[in-house]
Amino acid sequence: MIRVEGEVAKPTTFDFAALAALPQQVADVGSMVPGKQGGAVRLRALLEAAGAKPSAQFATLEGDGGKFAVSVPLAAVADNAVVAYRLGDAALPDKQGGPARFYILDVKSCGDASGVDACANVKRLSRIKLTREREPDVGHWHEGS
Repeated sequence: MIRVEGEVAKPTTFDFAALAALPQQVADVGSMVPGKQGGAVRLRALLEAAGAKPSAQFATLEGDGGKFAVSVPLAAVADNAVVAYRLGDAALPDKQGGPARFYILDVKSCGDASGVDACANVKRLSRIKLTREREPDVGHWHEGS
């Protein structure tokens, strides 16, 4: 479902069961991202499970089968983001951006200079690539799409 790779000790693919087994679960993402629903796991848990290296400075978030990717500073999102992956006991539906959706909890706290904007809330998240340098963004995304 979600592949975490790049500047990590062990590239890891997380399916529904692996995401559910991670620590740092969020029972209701709506309590953190108003208007949204479902269960999530904090991004930090995925980073720790894959062994993010100190050299990792950026996270490229790929969604929609590779049609969209945005690179954001890892320091700005590592403890300020969740990956929503379930609705009840089932996978997050496609109409809600599933099977996995990346949300930054407080984009404004990232600050204008951080290089993070609302476009980093990625639907149909399939890959998180940690890199030393910022990678180019791919595609165009609107929250309402």
